[in-house]
Amino acid sequence: MATVSLDSLDLAALLCSRVCHDVISPVGAIVNGLEVMEEEGGDESMKEFALDLIRKSARQASARLQFARIAFGAAGSAGASIDLGDAEGVAKGFFSDERTQLTWNAQRMLLPKNRVKLLLNLVVIAAQGIPRGGTIDVTVEGDEQASRFVIKAQGKAARIPTHAPALVAGEADDGVVDAHAIQTYYTGLVARAAGMSVDFALDGDVVTITSSPA
Repeated sequence: MATVSLDSLDLAALLCSRVCHDVISPVGAIVNGLEVMEEEGGDESMKEFALDLIRKSARQASARLQFARIAFGAAGSAGASIDLGDAEGVAKGFFSDERTQLTWNAQRMLLPKNRVKLLLNLVVIAAQGIPRGGTIDVTVEGDEQASRFVIKAQGKAARIPTHAPALVAGEADDGVVDAHAIQTYYTGLVARAAGMSVDFALDGDVVTITSSPA
């Protein structure tokens, strides 16, 4: 492992690639559904199926963009705080599928922007630890001044995502990160900016990610 050296332009480009990857599938499904709707002579059942596909995919694309706006974007001015209730809303929208069930245990309060961004990115990493789906339990302890995050992901074949501890620490093979690894690396950048540590543990079918003030 080597320390990653990534300039701001490459970081921005890789993050954009990550966001595009998240939304291209539902947007493509919307296009396919519209093409079916426009076909002449198509039966009503196919058109109704296409309309349902468009509705579902549009909601999914919107949810992923709203999540990305807070997790990766500016989401307010420098030094701004974000309501944990808003974070809960976008997280539940992002994971609104049948494979992963998200439980959010946190009182509604304002936290510094980078801490909320960190929390959302840690939830994404936790989901990568249960590739076959399962449950994710998010707990926020403490208050606005001193908060601690505990994320537990439980499911079959649970594992700590490959290279996640190293990437969060700012290290990678040959010091190189790609669009697949950029989100985990970015999580480490946000953690350091927020003054938070990140620790990983695996116990049976449960991956636990803990983040506390450094």
